[in-house]
Amino acid sequence: MSRSRPRRSRRLRAIPRPIVGHVLPPELRAPHVASVARQLAHGVHDPGFAALLRRIDGAPLLPGRAIEPYFRGHEAFVAMRSAIASARSEILLESYIFKDDGVGRDLATDLGDAAARGVRVCVLADAFGSFSTRRAFWSELAARGVEVRLFHPLFPRLWNQGYRDHRKILVVDRAVAFTGGMNVGDEYGAPPHSAVDAWRDSHVRVDGAPAWEMAVVFAEGWARAGGAPLEIPPLEPVAEEGAPTLVLDSRPGRGHEESAAVLGAIIGAARDHVWITNSYFAPKAALSRLLGDAAARGVDVRLLLPGRSDVPLVRHAGHGFFAGLLARGVRIYEYAASILHAKSLVVDEHVSVIGSTNMDYRSFHWNAECNLLVLSREVALRMRRAFDEDLARSREILAPEWRARPLPHRVGDGFARLLTPLL
Repeated sequence: MSRSRPRRSRRLRAIPRPIVGHVLPPELRAPHVASVARQLAHGVHDPGFAALLRRIDGAPLLPGRAIEPYFRGHEAFVAMRSAIASARSEILLESYIFKDDGVGRDLATDLGDAAARGVRVCVLADAFGSFSTRRAFWSELAARGVEVRLFHPLFPRLWNQGYRDHRKILVVDRAVAFTGGMNVGDEYGAPPHSAVDAWRDSHVRVDGAPAWEMAVVFAEGWARAGGAPLEIPPLEPVAEEGAPTLVLDSRPGRGHEESAAVLGAIIGAARDHVWITNSYFAPKAALSRLLGDAAARGVDVRLLLPGRSDVPLVRHAGHGFFAGLLARGVRIYEYAASILHAKSLVVDEHVSVIGSTNMDYRSFHWNAECNLLVLSREVALRMRRAFDEDLARSREILAPEWRARPLPHRVGDGFARLLTPLL
């Protein structure tokens, strides 16, 4: 009589997932996947939900430890600088914007100190996002032993200028990682009571296997920018405990369709609440319909959006969707305390996402992005408390007053909405 052999866990190869060429079946594409997710008996708490995420993204949910969300830039940068100070072998830092200002110089000093003690330090910044940073700043970093690459400078990448690296990643020793919405600059990480008007943003730390995967994501952008290769061995089978996490990353030609499908699955599976914070809300009509459908079936759908923005045109494009969303029961708030730059969501006290992806065409078509999805009640409750605190600093948009706004405002919003695919 033959005996079945126990299934052995396989090593995970160091390639970004979803892999290039991955094709989603029609039923798993956004927004169709929302219908699949609605069939789950227990919504996002159903065991089939995690299986659905794996089917969409093609990657396993890895156990994340010491998951710590940050809602104040100063606290996030204190934690990141502490991790850099503890580095023994490698620091990988990727940022859309890396400024030559107080926060940027402090971080540059830490990176240079790490390189001086023998740590390999790689810094990848987007050439467009960091356009205002002086060339001398990069030269000073390089002189201290830091490897620096700029993603898609104007020349010779003239035809690739639409493709930007919008990720914010820090990985230390492939064991500790950070990601979220915070770039490197004073408006993101200024200490309390400083003269800088600090923005409201979110970031997250995770230890363990997800840090290895973020190193793989970093290596993709690093290689495209011409950086010296990073040797990343396969991930051995993971036996440690931790919250199931998914590194949800994308770049043109890989991952955008999957990221949209994961969002559709989350909204479709929601039973109680979908609370979204987003800084640049100029969505596709399909996403607007998904949010309206969820509200229509009794889900508490709330959008927390900027009351003032560094890109006013995008804010007005989002305004073009408000009337339809309000009519279907979606509640909309505009944050008033400062500029809102966070990109996050929390669903049914179980699903949390923190990252760099905006709800606009650029994030889902042209940018390289990175987000961390976490299945954890503890993390979700912290996200929910932060959302409640933000609502106390916000103004709710009500349908009667929205309909009564001045004609020039309504016309401008409608025109800006037409420009949504270009934003």
